[in-house]
Parts: sequence; C-alpha cells; structure tokens
Amino acid sequence: MNKTWEQLEQIQPNVMKMLKNGLVKERVAHAYIFEGGKGTGKKDAALLFAKSLFCLQLQQYKPCNQCSNCRRIDSANHPDVHQITPDGLSIKKEQIQHLQSEFMKTGVESNRKLYIIEHVDKMTVNAANSLLKFLEEPSSDTYAFLLTEQVHKLLNTITSRCQVIAFRALTPEDLRDKLMEQQVPQAFAVLLAKLTNNFEEALQLYEDEWFGLARKLVIQLNEMLATRPQQGLLFIHEKWMEHFSEKEQAELGLNMLLMIYRDLLSIQLDQENTVVFTDRFEQLKQQALQITQKRTIHDLEAILKAKNKLNSNMNLQLLMEQLVLDLQEG
Repeated sequence: MNKTWEQLEQIQPNVMKMLKNGLVKERVAHAYIFEGGKGTGKKDAALLFAKSLFCLQLQQYKPCNQCSNCRRIDSANHPDVHQITPDGLSIKKEQIQHLQSEFMKTGVESNRKLYIIEHVDKMTVNAANSLLKFLEEPSSDTYAFLLTEQVHKLLNTITSRCQVIAFRALTPEDLRDKLMEQQVPQAFAVLLAKLTNNFEEALQLYEDEWFGLARKLVIQLNEMLATRPQQGLLFIHEKWMEHFSEKEQAELGLNMLLMIYRDLLSIQLDQENTVVFTDRFEQLKQQALQITQKRTIHDLEAILKAKNKLNSNMNLQLLMEQLVLDLQEG
C-alpha cells in the first residue's frame, strides 16, 4: 500500500517539507533526483508528488487519494504518468526513446506529463545520453523523477539539470514499523531493524530459512552457556560451525549474540524498553538476575573482541572456541 503524505512526513520530514514548499509556492522543478537507500520512500514520494499534480480534489498541496486520477496513479494506469524500471539488468536506450515518443504526443487528459525512472543509475551509456537530451529541452508541464541508490554513478551533466533531494536512512523504529506492515512478527522486526537499515535486505533475511535457524542457534548458545556451560564447545563443533561456516554468516551470528548480552545489561540497568529479543524477555530477565553487571560487561567485551578478530581473518572455529571459553570463565 502506498504511503500517505502524513506517513512520509514521519519518515522523511525534510524531504516532504521541500516538496510541499515547491507545490505551495508553485516552484516545481522540471526534474528531480531522489537519492537514498532502499526502502527510504523515494518511489512513494514520487507517486505522492504525481498525485498532487494530477489530483481532482487537491486539499491545498495534499492529494485526496480517492479520486480517479489518484487511484489510477496508484495502480500505474494513468495515461500521463509513466514509470520505467530496468529491463533485465539495465535501462535500455529503447526504453528512453519510447518515453520520448510518448511525451511528444499531447497529454491524454491534461497538458501535464510526468515520468518516474527507478534505478536510473542502471542506464546504459546510450540510454543516459538519450535522457540527457530529454532533460536539456524540457517542455512546460513535463516533470521527471529519477530514483537512485547510487547518485555518484550518474553523469554530472544529468545531475546538474535536476534538483537532487537526499532521502535519509531509515531509523530502526521506522524500519521496524515498515517490516511489521509486511506481516513480519514484532520479535523479528525489532531484531532485523538493529541488524540493518536496509528494508529490502531485512525482508530477504526474514524470508531466508537460514536466518530463522541462525537466530534459534544464537538463542540456544546463550541458554547453554547460562545453564550448561560445559557443553558449549560441543555445541560449537556440532551445531554452530556447520551453520555459520562463512565469514559474513559468522559476523551476523556474533552480532545477534552481542544483542542478547546487551539485552541482559539493559534489563540490569532498568532499560527494559530497549530489549531486542522481546520474545525471550522473561528468560533473559531470569538470566540477568543471576549474574552481575560486571560479568555481563565482561561477556560483552569478549564478544566485541571476537568480532575484531573476525576482521583479522582468524580461523572461525578457533575464534568461536576461544569466545566460548571466555564466556564460560566470566
């Protein structure tokens, strides 16, 4: 479901203020570059702006989201609003030429025409040159929105002809809420929002069976170290190493383990609202009551030390064995 103006103001207040001022003061640029990470609302903002330009029942600068124009833009069926995405791995010259031919025609329902190009940084050289010609000779009432995660890959001659607007990275709270809107359970949404600020990456992790088992193994390792520490090394040999065999996987596992110990410290410091493993709260609370803050801080330092060793290309199994020994000693 596309975002409302109010929802995007919560995520991107500075961006939406700039767009609002352009509409209210009737100083709309003919071309914008929206740059920022995945999931930061670039396309939602472009579609909202399009609706503000075509809405039949505009409320000051906000679209009604109910009229036929708003609904057709939402469903990508408005004849004067064109959206382009990469054809395979790139945006081809033919796609830009087709867009140009469409814009040479009179608007079907008004004089206005608008186009949105996603991943504009993936244009071929010929496509970029065709777009540049298009931008050099803008017609009145023609608007462009170029969306990219890598603005540095665009030709300077293209960037200079557009108003560049930067979308900030999502906060953990924004990302958590966005994931929960996609039916991701709260316990996973909170964790994923701490592991990455990239919405697409977070969703991919959640949908990957590997990640679900990884989370389970991290919880099991913590429980074992708390209740049966003498079995820790056996657990590493039999369960952990098989699942966390690559460096990137090991780093993710250590990051989750670090969060569990931070949760323990948060509970000890009466900062329970910051707990990440929310579905394990009662178990973590019991564990936190049985150890001192000094012990928890020691364990946190041991995990951070292991993370640093990971970056020095230390053997993964030796690294985890040493960490388990450090955590057993306290």
